[in-house]
Amino acid sequence: MGFTIGGSRGISQIRPGSRRRARTAECTVVAEYTGLWGWDVAPGARAASGECSCGAGDCASPGAHPLGFAPEVPAGATLDEVARAWARVPGAALLLPVGRTFDILDVAAPAGRRALVRLERMGLPLGPVTATPEGRCQFFVAPGAADELPQLLYRMGWDDADLDLHCLGPGAHITAPPSDHAGLGPVSWLRPPSLDTAAAPPEARLLLGTLAYVCHRS
Repeated sequence: MGFTIGGSRGISQIRPGSRRRARTAECTVVAEYTGLWGWDVAPGARAASGECSCGAGDCASPGAHPLGFAPEVPAGATLDEVARAWARVPGAALLLPVGRTFDILDVAAPAGRRALVRLERMGLPLGPVTATPEGRCQFFVAPGAADELPQLLYRMGWDDADLDLHCLGPGAHITAPPSDHAGLGPVSWLRPPSLDTAAAPPEARLLLGTLAYVCHRS
């Protein structure tokens, strides 16, 4: 099954060499995620001019969901295995399934950036952190956080506060750098993964107090 964005006219304007270099770069990043960081990667749809590459005219999440026909590339996949899998979905976005190796604490970007500075100064353990083009920061935390969040906020006294703080868990996906998210622009790393944090991000309770405080002040 093919995967195109913007029709054949747009595709024809891209030089073959450019396509091959872009595809090679994509495969290298996917192989880093699967082989080095131990993450599954799901090929995702992209959006152009408000239309989703999945082809559904009523798509609820243009350019921000997995491609239903494309299998995930599992953690541990080699570069050769990634190249074979990605050859079936050239141009797909890189999506990471949430709730397996990590959950996500999602906050507004201004609060997230301020909280990140505070957390680094405090010397608290941190996992990867991304910045999305729609103005969100996503903190990787240990799986299980989505289920624990209401109780954690209650214990910390933040359960009644109006916080722009959400947790993503099993069944959710996030767009991984450097892919475009929903046609709005690329996702980037504020704090890239490392061997110490990719497979074992910190417990949510270690970050939640600071994140909640900064979100409340914001």
